[in-house]
Amino acid sequence: MYNAQMIKLGSERSVIREIFEYGNARAAQIGRENVFDFSIGNPNVPAPESVTQELKRLIDEMPPEKLHGYTSAAGLAEVRSAVADYLVRTFGAPMRSDLIYMTCGAAASLIISFSALAEEGDEFVVVAPYFPEYAVFIRAAGGIVRTAYAGEDFHLDMASLDAAIGPRTKAVVINSPNNPSGAVYSAEELSALADLLRRKSAERGAPVFLISDEPYRELVYDCDVPYVANFYDDTIICYSFSKSLSLPGERIGYVAVSARCKDAEQLFAAVCGAGRFHGFVCAPALFQRVIAANLGKSSDVAVYRGNRDILYAGLTRAGFSCVMPEGAFYLFMRAPGGDAAAFCERAKRYELLLVPSDSFGVEGYVRISYCVSRETIERSLPAFAALAKEYFRR
Repeated sequence: MYNAQMIKLGSERSVIREIFEYGNARAAQIGRENVFDFSIGNPNVPAPESVTQELKRLIDEMPPEKLHGYTSAAGLAEVRSAVADYLVRTFGAPMRSDLIYMTCGAAASLIISFSALAEEGDEFVVVAPYFPEYAVFIRAAGGIVRTAYAGEDFHLDMASLDAAIGPRTKAVVINSPNNPSGAVYSAEELSALADLLRRKSAERGAPVFLISDEPYRELVYDCDVPYVANFYDDTIICYSFSKSLSLPGERIGYVAVSARCKDAEQLFAAVCGAGRFHGFVCAPALFQRVIAANLGKSSDVAVYRGNRDILYAGLTRAGFSCVMPEGAFYLFMRAPGGDAAAFCERAKRYELLLVPSDSFGVEGYVRISYCVSRETIERSLPAFAALAKEYFRR
């Protein structure tokens, strides 16, 4: 009577969301301050003051019927132009305003991109660990998910990618800074990946596209994030301002098709068609204007850096094994005993809410989201230490 696949997705919500909802219920029972919820990537650092000021200016100065009215399906021309100009000016990137499509956040950007590319039998390669919704979005577009695996410290493994990319591969999806590991791919890695994709494209006789999911671009520590489109021509950038400007609830982002893509104009027409097909036309008008005035700005990254350093030091001191994150606001910790789900269940006894890595495509780790208050992190460390004693008898 109803779509079985949709019932399944609606009945089995993402593991992250399930833990988040459990945390809300638990907080209602024992108090929010007694629950250490590290489940969801909901920025706790306020948006820059310039965001608030631009909101006030727009509301005070622009007629409401214009401020809140429909825009063109692909977005306001002046906003698309501002985005393209910023990318060219900042990264020397091959971008044009007529190849920018404003979207309702990163999810819409990804869904549109997968749908624009996917034809029957097409495969999309994701690099594990990866954001779980990639698989949902790819299958919804009619694509087939193939998995490559990251190597040491969760950086790109070219041998695994080489094995995963086949004659039916339409695109490879990367995410740097990475959710859940915090890894940032270097220029050397991206150069090697570009060489691999050019070789695979030649073998295939058609482009293997590179889809770069970049909601954490500005959230980095002591390193740079190379601009992917400068390494490989057939690149699509999916961007969101949710994390950089702490605006996750406003759902604003964009798709940028590289001007060097094969048949870029036709690809962009497919992007526009996918936006229409999914109803993702006319991204929120108010926040299109807000982000145009805040390009290149970010929330206070120093807060996340401090949270990372305190959490990493406390966990390693307790005996846990972690990889130091280079960006984003997640820490990937090895689950003692190897069973991530069982470890997370045991952690609940200490009111520690962690996300098992199984849904990220790898086993034996947990994701800890440290975009929480400094007090939450500091107060959680004794709980982590007590949990560690159950595994590391000293």
